[in-house]
Amino acid sequence: MFCGVKALSTLVVDVVAIVVFAILGRSSHAEGNTFVGVLGTAWPFLAAAVLGHVVCQLIPALRRVPSDWRSGVVVWAVTVVAGLILRVLSGDTAALPFILVASLVLAVFLIGWRALYDLIQRTRRTRTA
Repeated sequence: MFCGVKALSTLVVDVVAIVVFAILGRSSHAEGNTFVGVLGTAWPFLAAAVLGHVVCQLIPALRRVPSDWRSGVVVWAVTVVAGLILRVLSGDTAALPFILVASLVLAVFLIGWRALYDLIQRTRRTRTA
């Protein structure tokens, strides 16, 4: 399904961002950052992010540039919604403050790096033109 190095690289960056999100969240609540603990916190969002990437692969305009901010919006939306659903279905909680913080942090992480990457690429093209 993932059609190339760019799509796979984008997924890897998103996985790292979600793991950092889980580590930061656990740290802010004085929870241990063991591998199992971080994985337990991150897995619903990681699974949902993979789903978001699959959705992007099904949309031709997004498939061409997986690092585009528009792909980030799709991945973010799917990651938040499906991740929260998986979290609740697995027996964890999703209080409103968690939903708001998770949505905001994941937006910064999943859309932000793409916007920054896009800005850098446009700056490089402008300088070489």
